[in-house]
Amino acid sequence: MSAKPVPVIQQNELAECGLACLAMIAVHHGHDIDLSSLRRRFPVSPRGATLARLIKIAGALGFDTRPLRAEIEHLADLRLPCVLHWDLNHFVVLKRIARGRAELHDPARGAVSLPLAEFGRHYTGIALELSPKTDFVPMRERQRLSLRGLAGRIVGLRRAGAQILILALSLEVFTLLLPLAMQWVIDRVLVAADIGLLNLLGIGFLVVVVFQATLTAMRGWLVADLGAALNSQWLANLFGHLMRLPLDFFEKRHVGGVMSRFVSVQAIQQTLTGSFVESLLDGLTVTLVLALLLFYSPPLTALVLAAFAVYAILRWAAYRRLWRLKEEQLIQVAKQQSLLIESIQGVQTIKLGNQQDDRRGRIANASVEVANREAAIARTTAVFSALSKLVFGAQRVLLIWLCAWLTLQDRFSAGMMVVFVAYADLFATRTGSLIDKLVDLRLLGLHGQRIADIAFEPPEAHVHTDYAGPVPAPRIEIDRLSFRYADDEPWILRDCSFSIEAGESVAIVGASGCGKTTLAKLILGLLRPSSGTIRIGGVDIHDYGLAAYRELFGAVMQEDVLFAGSIGENIASFDHAADPARIEAAARAARIHDDIAAMAMGYESLVGDLGSSLSGGQKQRVLLARALYRSPAILLLDEATSHLDVAREHEINREISALRMTRIVIAHRPDTIRSADRVVALRDGVSERITTSEFAIPIASRIQGESGIAISKPRLS
Repeated sequence: MSAKPVPVIQQNELAECGLACLAMIAVHHGHDIDLSSLRRRFPVSPRGATLARLIKIAGALGFDTRPLRAEIEHLADLRLPCVLHWDLNHFVVLKRIARGRAELHDPARGAVSLPLAEFGRHYTGIALELSPKTDFVPMRERQRLSLRGLAGRIVGLRRAGAQILILALSLEVFTLLLPLAMQWVIDRVLVAADIGLLNLLGIGFLVVVVFQATLTAMRGWLVADLGAALNSQWLANLFGHLMRLPLDFFEKRHVGGVMSRFVSVQAIQQTLTGSFVESLLDGLTVTLVLALLLFYSPPLTALVLAAFAVYAILRWAAYRRLWRLKEEQLIQVAKQQSLLIESIQGVQTIKLGNQQDDRRGRIANASVEVANREAAIARTTAVFSALSKLVFGAQRVLLIWLCAWLTLQDRFSAGMMVVFVAYADLFATRTGSLIDKLVDLRLLGLHGQRIADIAFEPPEAHVHTDYAGPVPAPRIEIDRLSFRYADDEPWILRDCSFSIEAGESVAIVGASGCGKTTLAKLILGLLRPSSGTIRIGGVDIHDYGLAAYRELFGAVMQEDVLFAGSIGENIASFDHAADPARIEAAARAARIHDDIAAMAMGYESLVGDLGSSLSGGQKQRVLLARALYRSPAILLLDEATSHLDVAREHEINREISALRMTRIVIAHRPDTIRSADRVVALRDGVSERITTSEFAIPIASRIQGESGIAISKPRLS
């Protein structure tokens, strides 16, 4: 089997560069696979993949691998393409080394050509050579893109599309009739000096023009309505699906990259409501015009077709370059958006570090990368615009020349010459436009692939189930729970087992990074365990249904945010039927009511972007009030009082201790830990539990630095 060209496959997740490199080489050797299919089979941790992990995946894809340390001068002797370790934290594909330059396919940047001196500053000296095994069999595993799959259910699309098509067809009929008016005027009116016929033709075609203008306005109106409806429904469908995806989807992607998918929706919508309809009409018009041209003169029609063929071949020859430039442009735009969002959200840190100039330089570089791609696309478009004028302009000159000669030979009338040239111009314009629009439609595949990264991603499993039993008691059982992000990753939690009785208060403690927050996410059903079970009232949470399970919880996580709106709206989670008394009661319990009352707008005070108008302690207390407003059966707090002073923390702990609910508290601070009935300590991903009535501060502090398992038997201070 002959090898295919090495494609450029760019990564969607933050740390899947190695997987993208394997996908490029796999396609080169005959596999028909895409990155999303590989990702489902071989998920990669947010921390990335090791060389050992890549070797294992390559073996599963049918490749023999040879990792080696190779100097730059020896790379050309390897079997190319191969994978290179890059900048100590990245993988790229080496395609070729020639004439003092290295040609790379970088999953983060696209196709890159570097001089060897610059190449050497990034290459770490580690390469991975791949070759098909003797029993290598090409596999086919690729997502099939469809408009219905990408857009979901769109109401009214067929009806509006049919109306637009009928109006557009009517317009095309009038367009074809107008050139005939010129022939009749020249061949009948001018020859016979028939004033009456001239007046009749003039009035008749004025009516045609009025109808044409009316139909144009109606079509434009319908296209605008269809575009707005398609765009709004598609965006709503895609965002709705996005919200149903599991948490790790978001943890593995930049915000700008996710946002750029919604820009692709608009690009496809504009093409579908504009270019798609026009290309259908262009195809129909071209067919009708071709029939008329053949009726007038088959030999001259051959010249018209020859010009069309030349332009089509030139356009197709540059299609792959245009695809690559568009793909790189979309990737660079996503990076630029991510940098902008990150810089705006982190402006305080930037100012404190005097990094304004550095950030400006990064944005400038990202903008240059985007501008370079846009300029390259614009240059390519300009070249084809010039080629179109050249090819079809030369065709027009030759046609006028030959038609005039035929008229002088009495084989054409003057009117026939004018009509034939007019129809040939119409054919050239429409075929050139048709080719351009077909290329644009093909390029929509790029946008489709980006949208598919969201639309075809499997939603979070077990959110809704057919469980029909009673509401389980708020008793949590953790049974041999283990978790890690990927098969080659270290275990974050390993065989954890403990239970939390209904109404009990349990503190989970341990050194930073030991897995406390991961355990909290597992308990909340935000992450799926690698093994083990979590039960609520004796029922597996995945059998009960995660949506119903989370209804039992009020939670404050370290990464929680407030949304644009008032403090009252945030406490009530934007419930339109919110009870002001409940809002105030939750705020009082969270010890934030007095702060809110002192504000000029009270509970109507705006929180700013992500809570930026509040202090850290105020934000934490509003988040706590939001959790308490739900009147949950189980309250889970992950460092929910870390920004508070000791006195305020003590007040809140006393308030929460009086609540009749199951409480799970992740904390480091002794007062919060002492408020619990029992302490579970995590260390090296393992847990043990013991019922205690007291907690000693020295032991709690010692847990932070020890290895193994520590369970306290404290005393009151």
